Amino acid sequence: MTYLDHAAATPLSDRARYAMEPFLSEQFFNPSSPFIQGKDTRDAYNTAKQTIGTSIGAKGSNIVITASATESNNLAFTCLEAGAQILISPIEHPSVYRVAEARGNLEYMAVDEHGRVSLDDIKQKITPELEFISLALANHELGTIQPISEIAALVRTERLRRLEAGEKRQLILHTDASAALNTLQISVARLGVDLMTFSSAKIYGPKGVAALYVSPEVRLKPLIVGGGQENGLISGTENVPGVIGFSVAIKDAQEHAPAEAKRLTKLKQILVNEFPAIDFKHQLSSHVPLIFDGLDAERLIYLLEDRDVLVTTGAACSASKGQKSNVLTAINLTDNQIAGSLRLTLGRLNDESSIREATAIIKEVVSMEKKRVEG
Repeated sequence: MTYLDHAAATPLSDRARYAMEPFLSEQFFNPSSPFIQGKDTRDAYNTAKQTIGTSIGAKGSNIVITASATESNNLAFTCLEAGAQILISPIEHPSVYRVAEARGNLEYMAVDEHGRVSLDDIKQKITPELEFISLALANHELGTIQPISEIAALVRTERLRRLEAGEKRQLILHTDASAALNTLQISVARLGVDLMTFSSAKIYGPKGVAALYVSPEVRLKPLIVGGGQENGLISGTENVPGVIGFSVAIKDAQEHAPAEAKRLTKLKQILVNEFPAIDFKHQLSSHVPLIFDGLDAERLIYLLEDRDVLVTTGAACSASKGQKSNVLTAINLTDNQIAGSLRLTLGRLNDESSIREATAIIKEVVSMEKKRVEG
């Protein structure tokens, strides 16, 4: 099997699994329990949160643990009152654009043919009424890397203007960095963001656990009420094994990100040299979007699966429902191009041999399909 869908899910690393094992069995205690075993579990949990924070240049106290990136994105928007003015890109994940639609008055940034936003356009749209900007650090389908730190500079300028003018309206910058942690070294301070979503499931950690970085200046409202865990924002017994595994996975991912990016770039080039890829400068080394104009991507997926090559058409949650990609629509692909688009995402399960073998299989399947379509 050649797995080319690392953006959807990654296998649990051996190091993460090993770290988790004691907390799945003999160290099973609830961290809220008053006896010594519970307190020891609480200490292990807090240490893991500190490791997660340190990995992105933050403190453990700035980290809120959630069950998924989707939950983190939803939590981020709780800092807003209904009807707030919100600015996002048209290529955001559904967990951002759907909650944005529900929360406030929504405006979209302009994007180019690669899905990269325009700083001039954003500057014009940072009005005195704007309260919230959300833009993924790297797009989940195209791998487009966005100029978040430059946007943060625009936000700081507007905040200073508001302060000098005596205006009290907040302006908060959120980014979803879930797609980027394996190949980009990330610091929330360098990015200049107030809120950042990231997920264990994308970095060879356990599924069912993610996080939201929260700047001390931002005030969120509870998303799940109950026992008051995670500073009262996400109540429920803590997922101790998950957080332990998450801490190992993110530390490993960030330490090895430059080397992994270099390795994946070489593998990516093999595919780019053979296929009509959406390939550009500001793109993750893990992402290879392909366009087979006039072919049916869904049919290609099934034919490739029969040959043990696993690919997808885009975000897994949308692809499984047969939905048209908002990302590919926003970059002005034709309906035929969208229908023939595949998303290949590389990772630790790939090496040069497997990619060359997959390339040959994809070429053969595409050639057969072209002949069938052309009659």
